[in-house]
Amino acid sequence: MTHDLLTSLRPLLAAEASAEGRACGAEPGDLEQAVWLRLLERLESDAPPADPPDWLRRAVRSEARRSRRTARRESPYATGAGEPADDRRPGPEQRALTAARRRALHVAVRRLPGRCPRLMAALLSPEDLTYREIAGKLGISQGSLGPERSRCLACLRRLLTAEVAGHEGRG
Repeated sequence: MTHDLLTSLRPLLAAEASAEGRACGAEPGDLEQAVWLRLLERLESDAPPADPPDWLRRAVRSEARRSRRTARRESPYATGAGEPADDRRPGPEQRALTAARRRALHVAVRRLPGRCPRLMAALLSPEDLTYREIAGKLGISQGSLGPERSRCLACLRRLLTAEVAGHEGRG
């Protein structure tokens, strides 16, 4: 009896869940699963519904309403400082990769020769210093910053290229 009832209700439930799911923005499969669970719980505790197709339609609508209420009440996790989550912001994996790249860059900068570590640290500073401020901070002329920066960047490029090439797998 129970198996026949479930088999006969399957197409109706799929159609109802698909229609209600589209209307309320829920996944039809989630609605189907919730209604199957409700039906099985009812069959376990009581007798089968008097009018199974009618009961099924009402159960699907009830689950759709529950889904709409839940969606209205739920809000995305805050990302900090009371701001709601934004899908356009980088996720945790991307933030971890970005942080790892920054650490690798700063480690490479500290390995540069001569005045390059101080110059590159000043250029990478979050304070966004001007050339005049950097020259004053480092005690060198403003006119020599450009050529010095070019030499330091070339050295950094060679250092990072060798490091990346050394970490790549072969074959």
